[in-house]
Amino acid sequence: MKATESKYNKCLYFAANTLARKVEKLAIESWKPVKLSPSHAYLLLMVLEQPGLQPGCLANHLQLSPSTITRLIEKLEEKKLVTRSTEGKTTLVFPSSEGKALLPSLKDCLEDFEKNSCCLIDIHERERMVFSMCTLADKLA
Repeated sequence: MKATESKYNKCLYFAANTLARKVEKLAIESWKPVKLSPSHAYLLLMVLEQPGLQPGCLANHLQLSPSTITRLIEKLEEKKLVTRSTEGKTTLVFPSSEGKALLPSLKDCLEDFEKNSCCLIDIHERERMVFSMCTLADKLA
């Protein structure tokens, strides 16, 4: 059954979760070549773009809880893609040489995800929809 045919097709909760599950499936497929979940990949991309980020900054940008960020960092450390450094009470996250080597592949996966998600709806409609979703999320915070 299509989501538009469901009994709950006017429910924000239902619509948001249905879309989230389908987008997650698309993202997982796009990130398979680097053997990372989308959350791990986006965190690594941020650390590659700005080495030395604090976990709190990562949590804010990725809209995840600090404990989730810690688990993601720990998993990336296990894979030897990032390292943590402590300066006083401050923890900083840096990409490892293995993490840096993944950058071209990460960019390819990101491009693949963008291409696959853009073919579903027009780029301008997608941008408006994403902006509206973020605006609504901010209001619910």
